Amino acid sequence: MDRLPNIHPGEILKEEFLEPFEISAYKLAKDIKIPQTRISQIIKGNRRVTADTALRLSVYFGNSPQFWLGLQDDYDLEEEKHRLEEELRGIQRIKAS
Repeated sequence: MDRLPNIHPGEILKEEFLEPFEISAYKLAKDIKIPQTRISQIIKGNRRVTADTALRLSVYFGNSPQFWLGLQDDYDLEEEKHRLEEELRGIQRIKAS
């Protein structure tokens, strides 16, 4: 079965927030008081959304920091699951007594 692409939080930030609101990465960075390179790297999928960034994004967009960290956690888990696929298959579940 083909694997669906794993969507990085930066792609969601870009496509669901920046583009609809017509906000540049530069403006967002300035408005939330972080380096523009941090936002650019997140959008490119080269950097994680940290707790610091999640808090700033949540205030700016009016959602929760858990939303942003949840996206990051989901992305990270899927990446690790794919990377460890063979090894995980070799682990046997413990049996209840």
